[in-house]
Amino acid sequence: MTRLLLGLIINTAALWIADSFVVGIHLIPFSSGEANLVLSYAAVAAVFGIVNAVIGNFIRIVAFPLYLLTLGLVALLVNASLLMLVSQATPYMGFGLVIDDFSWGVIGALAMSLCNWLIGIALRPFMSPVSVTR
Repeated sequence: MTRLLLGLIINTAALWIADSFVVGIHLIPFSSGEANLVLSYAAVAAVFGIVNAVIGNFIRIVAFPLYLLTLGLVALLVNASLLMLVSQATPYMGFGLVIDDFSWGVIGALAMSLCNWLIGIALRPFMSPVSVTR
């Protein structure tokens, strides 16, 4: 459970950083206020995590030969496509992620991947599995 919550926090921070630095990505909160903005980031990150876990794994299995052929660079296109899918789905929930163009989606996916990687390295000691001693 701790690993799941840390993953959600990492995705939320990566989404916030991507929204701050990538011009073509915007978040529409479901209400005004700082707490609602943070909850909107967390909700979009949770939706992205669910979409990435369900649809992303299927795409990665089907596109495995492309991953080998491009040495993994197609992962940016897959993540950008999943980010675009989230941006199409979240406005129906009362808040939303707005991505202006697919190229901004690729840049946002790159920014989120880099942020997830860096924050994951920093928080790796907290995400290690708990060992049971007897």
